[in-house]
Amino acid sequence: MTVTKPTPEYSVLGAGNWGTTIAHLIGSNGFDVRLYARSPAMAREINEQRRNERYLPGLELSRRIEATDALEACVRGVPLIFMVIPSEAFREVAATIGPMLEPSQVIVHATKGLEQGSSKRMSELLREETCVRQLGVLSGPNIAKEIMLGRPAGTVIASRFPRVIERAKVPLVSARMRVYGNDDVVGVELGGTLKNIIAIAAGMATQMELGENAKALLITRGLTEMARLGEALGANPATFAGLSGVGDLIVTCASPLSRNHRVGAALARGETLEQAIASLGMVAEGVKAAKVAHELAQTHGIELPLMEGVYRVLHHGVAPMAALGQLMERTSGHESSPTLLGGA
Repeated sequence: MTVTKPTPEYSVLGAGNWGTTIAHLIGSNGFDVRLYARSPAMAREINEQRRNERYLPGLELSRRIEATDALEACVRGVPLIFMVIPSEAFREVAATIGPMLEPSQVIVHATKGLEQGSSKRMSELLREETCVRQLGVLSGPNIAKEIMLGRPAGTVIASRFPRVIERAKVPLVSARMRVYGNDDVVGVELGGTLKNIIAIAAGMATQMELGENAKALLITRGLTEMARLGEALGANPATFAGLSGVGDLIVTCASPLSRNHRVGAALARGETLEQAIASLGMVAEGVKAAKVAHELAQTHGIELPLMEGVYRVLHHGVAPMAALGQLMERTSGHESSPTLLGGA
């Protein structure tokens, strides 16, 4: 689809629910933004009807969004790019845009996942596939539909470069959106990824009507496992006590709008994983993240009993109630440590 406006200051790659929401935030703050949609029909719908009915049904989008299926138009010469591509396609898209980029450009990704096979974070893929070094990650407790409805929220931008954080804040901050900075890229990326695994467990618990005590147990022990694995991978454990850790974990575990929560609930109703994913109609990153966490735990010799239980349900057909029973039968360790690294 041909673009009709001058190159904007900002673009968003990915017109799923979160990518479209980020573009809407930017447009609502008075900035022109170009949005890449892989589907020409979706790009036309956004431009002509101000709708993205597949991902955000019934919600009107900012008129400052110009959607296009021309990837190069969203990359070449755009100073700041928000990349919101599913993890399984992230490397491919990064490699595609690599020759279009200049070192002066900034990329902030908002993808909550790890690459299958390599277990690499999305910022690592960007460093491998592009010349851009001014990189950041956007993550936090951000349910897209609530943000589209103008409800208050907060998020985190992490980068080794303060300039990246300050530049990326500008189009996002508003009376309804608080944006915080962080220099722990590893911790923020892992928080947004690992919490999806715990959210699947929370969806199972909700569907099985196990009660609020059980959900609190899942959240707190899940947070401990997130921090334990994060520290082994180079993150600051304290990062998991912030918005991109416990904040994102709470909202994803509590909200029935969460894709991962919905997958867990479907499995607890007796659906197969394939049925659960099909009924969802979009990516649930926790399904892939559980496999990666399992591999990382084995590599680093770390015990992650809750994440391991979710992995067995997802990828080995263990019944949710059986996995819960195995967890409850474990010997309890000593809970301690302000760094969130308590016992198993």
